[in-house]
Amino acid sequence: MFLPLKDDNPAVRTPYVTIGIIVLNGLIYLITDLFASGVQSHLYSLKLGLIPYEITHFEEISSLVAQQSVRGYFDNGNLSIPILLTPFTSMFMHAGFMHVAGNMLFLWIYGNNIEDYFGHVRFLLFYLVGGLAASGLYIAFSANSPIPLIGASGAVSAVLGAYFILYPRAKVMIVYWFFFIGTTWLPARWVLGFYFVVQVFYSVGSFGSQGGGVAYLAHVGGFLFGWTLLKLLVTKRGGPQNFNDGGDRYQVYRMKY
Repeated sequence: MFLPLKDDNPAVRTPYVTIGIIVLNGLIYLITDLFASGVQSHLYSLKLGLIPYEITHFEEISSLVAQQSVRGYFDNGNLSIPILLTPFTSMFMHAGFMHVAGNMLFLWIYGNNIEDYFGHVRFLLFYLVGGLAASGLYIAFSANSPIPLIGASGAVSAVLGAYFILYPRAKVMIVYWFFFIGTTWLPARWVLGFYFVVQVFYSVGSFGSQGGGVAYLAHVGGFLFGWTLLKLLVTKRGGPQNFNDGGDRYQVYRMKY
């Protein structure tokens, strides 16, 4: 097993949107999980998470699910939001510290360079649409599921897919642990390629369900969205030429329309 720690790919401009998303996710985690009771946290997930059945049938069932799963539940309407907003709110909900910390670590490592390429506003749009694309693929295979989908993994996976296209030769430091623990640098295409293969492997096994509590198919959908979009946008001179064989930085070319 291994975990990325950082890359050697500096950004030109300050990633304000990436930082803002990380801070917002952290604050929402504090409110809806760390400082909430177990019952209240569960209700937040039901009300603010994306329930595939609600999207495909356009019918609110979170209250019914709550009645069946929470003893003494009473819906006072304080958490009610439109069904079509849940694909967005679900991106900022997480189930535990490791869930939010892992997603935000990946976003911090790779997001600054993608924001650098797109610019602040376009990056925010890319991130949100990537999350929607990830949810869309998951819903396609889990249309009748009453289980809420939460987390930023789909949107973050879109960032990883974009990074794979833009900076395949950038180096990523990883910490690995097998029989011993160590660190090493690997090309981004190896690290991200392995990530994608693992997500595909587990999504095939779970066939779109939340196998082990993880919606792997959403990760696949997000990555494919980011990969495909950047593949279409980047022309021979439209993307960063990031590193040569000596490790020197090339000029960064901005996206051209």
